[in-house]
Amino acid sequence: MDGDLGLANVDVQLGITPTRDLGHVLTGACTAAEALTPHPAGFALLPGRSGAAGLASLGAEGLDRMVSLLRALPVEEVVLDLGAGLSLAQRRLAAAADLLLVVVTEEPTALTDAYAVLKLHRQDSGGADGGARSALVANMVQGPVQAARVHGALDQACRHFLGQGVKLLGHVRRDAKVPAAIRAQAPLLTRHPDSPAARDLRILAAALRAIPLGKAA
Repeated sequence: MDGDLGLANVDVQLGITPTRDLGHVLTGACTAAEALTPHPAGFALLPGRSGAAGLASLGAEGLDRMVSLLRALPVEEVVLDLGAGLSLAQRRLAAAADLLLVVVTEEPTALTDAYAVLKLHRQDSGGADGGARSALVANMVQGPVQAARVHGALDQACRHFLGQGVKLLGHVRRDAKVPAAIRAQAPLLTRHPDSPAARDLRILAAALRAIPLGKAA
């Protein structure tokens, strides 16, 4: 599901034109299952809607309804692509997930933003248990050494200020094939399956499969 409410763009990145989206679901025009758009890569997309003020300003009641709709979807797993920021929508949807993956680079602003997300997520998802429900993905790194450095900085801050560290689930190397796939509006693993970033994503997927998750993750 494209969870960047109001600024959805996953459908554009995938080169598909959905006839129904999350806006239709929330107005009752269709069910969430009816709004699923199949993709040849083997998954279905629940699209958002770009420029939708109503979605962007959705209140607590609407967000709770959205979570209930996601949990009722006839699918094995739900991957929720959240937008950046710490709005009510981002925090409520993140707290509903079984696992929050915080994708971070080594840029100082990205590290401070990631720490803020982890801190509030732990508050929103029940304090001590929140640490077990979040993990890092180091993005656009040169390799495992840089990924470990990114993880080390955040893990140390979480241990010192929050009382519990954060796990590094995986990393994705900087790879020119990633923006190339976006320009081609195709999934990276379909367009460039043997690229370094694609190999990293397969390792990350295997690590995710090893974690017992519930319905909405």
